[in-house]
Amino acid sequence: MSADTLWPDARSPHDVAIIEQVPLQSRGLPASTYDLVLRAGRLWPDRTALTVLPDGADYLSNATRTFGQLAADVTRSAKVLQYFGIQRGDAVLLISPNCDELITATLAAQAAGIAVPINGSLSTEHVTQLARLSGARVLITAAPDLDPAGVRRAAALVDAGLIDTVLLLRPTLAAAAPGPLPVVSGATIAYLSALADEHDDQPLDGAPADPAQLAALFHTGGTTGTPKLAAHTQGNEVTDAWMVAISADLDDDAVIFAALPLFHVNALIVTLLAPLLRGQPVVWAGPLGYRDMSLYQNFWRIVEHYRLAAMSAVPTVYAVLAHIPVDADISTLTSAVSGASALPDTVRLDFHNATGVHLVEGYGLTEATCASARSFPDHPRTGAVGQRMPYQHLKIVEVGDDGTWQELPAGQVGTLVINGPTVFPGYVTGRTDDSYLLDGRGALRDGWLDTGDLASVDDDGFVYLAGRAKDLIIRGGHNIDPAVIEDALLAHPDVTAAAAVARPDAHSGEVPVGFVTVRAGATVTGDDLTAFAAERISERAAIPKTVTVIDAIPVTDVGKPYKVPLRATAAEHALTDALAAQPGVLHIIGKVNAGMPTVALTLGPGADHTAVERVVKSFAVNHEIHHE
Repeated sequence: MSADTLWPDARSPHDVAIIEQVPLQSRGLPASTYDLVLRAGRLWPDRTALTVLPDGADYLSNATRTFGQLAADVTRSAKVLQYFGIQRGDAVLLISPNCDELITATLAAQAAGIAVPINGSLSTEHVTQLARLSGARVLITAAPDLDPAGVRRAAALVDAGLIDTVLLLRPTLAAAAPGPLPVVSGATIAYLSALADEHDDQPLDGAPADPAQLAALFHTGGTTGTPKLAAHTQGNEVTDAWMVAISADLDDDAVIFAALPLFHVNALIVTLLAPLLRGQPVVWAGPLGYRDMSLYQNFWRIVEHYRLAAMSAVPTVYAVLAHIPVDADISTLTSAVSGASALPDTVRLDFHNATGVHLVEGYGLTEATCASARSFPDHPRTGAVGQRMPYQHLKIVEVGDDGTWQELPAGQVGTLVINGPTVFPGYVTGRTDDSYLLDGRGALRDGWLDTGDLASVDDDGFVYLAGRAKDLIIRGGHNIDPAVIEDALLAHPDVTAAAAVARPDAHSGEVPVGFVTVRAGATVTGDDLTAFAAERISERAAIPKTVTVIDAIPVTDVGKPYKVPLRATAAEHALTDALAAQPGVLHIIGKVNAGMPTVALTLGPGADHTAVERVVKSFAVNHEIHHE
């Protein structure tokens, strides 16, 4: 397979049509992520693959491995998993902060079976739910010197009858020898690295993985806040990683920076598998990633020291970095990609003014593996989050009341749907003796994925997002796109993030309100921003009734914007205003109950219960009434 076939030119929007003239199956991609790892070890055995920092403060220290060493370590660790009975269809839970050994363990889990990376900050209830759904019996987690909560989580899963084998990971550059193994009654427990040293690095025996077999189960909360397990095939991950690699427009020796947690698809696809395909070195942040304050303090020196060329992060990270004085030579940094939520123009401008680097957006979702659209720094398209990636097909449909889809012409706003080799096979709903039961849960139709996002697509395949379908604000039967309000608020120079939601209204059903975060030291008020938005929104019904300044826009446990708490707060404000003249109303609190915005009211002895209930019911909002 020639290099030109595997690595076509993808530098301009016109290249996508040329790339697709060659069938994807003729590109010569590895069949599985393990094949991808072995290929990197063969092609670049002595080239540095990974540089892992212990933390942001001690950034000059690091653990390094070549592509050859990584392939050997992945093979040895996969053999450990096989020893404990893991076969191709078996799941392995991974719950740990990022560290050198977690990279190996994640790839090994996909080589031997199916990786199930889980965010350790999820609630115990959610972790247990996901573990039970996965059917995993083996857990890879943090040793006490990496994260003291690791063994506690393991014990809880063992007590629940879910896990019988616990393999521990050490911190990057662990200074001391491992301590005595903690006791987890009812389970075998060992250090993964110690067991791996007992195995050779000859490639795994047995039939190679098929692209259609499962590689991973990633939890995703969408905007509901309740995690689900989305299945990824080996072909999903390898193909999407290749699409990212050809789209990055970076030299083979370009150094990539990685700081997102490995339970996030971006960390696996964009900063692990894609560089492995291209032979590019990656510098990994410490276990706290972008939550490490010392990382920000030293970030520009890290760019200079490791000659970083590219990074990927969420808008809030760039908002912080834009205000960290550049105290080093960062001329190697040419690519900075933003995703996961809308990129405010304020953040884009501040980051460019501070660094000279243009932020570009991308678009993707776990159900389409990771990335589905990319931007071109040299070919900007105002307002777009990017052009569809090769072999992924996008269209806009109108979803009828009866659930039917009607395709809309280019430029019209509707529901964005995706088809192609990165679309997942479904969510895990159960398990038989030898396989998982997968169901699209309404998201899949004839191979097309309903993203739940409102958007338009132009004739060149560029995507213009317009909000979430379920986030539409319906005022007296009139549909209001929250993005119209959010874009107006984000145009203010002090606003760093914005969310528009529906507030219940006794007369119109719903009215729009806004919530924003502002830059440090800003004195702008909610009233100022309400007036500011009103001047920029031509649709009178879409002008927000109020704008509230808050500390942070809520996100789900998997890091996606989560508007349900804001709708609960909006409902609280609405009822507080409506009941201001009612005696005996002691407390009104907006909260989330079973994933729904709910208002809890506490009434005292002097309250007219009938009158209060009449007012509350007129708002058609979920509510609880307590009496003192």
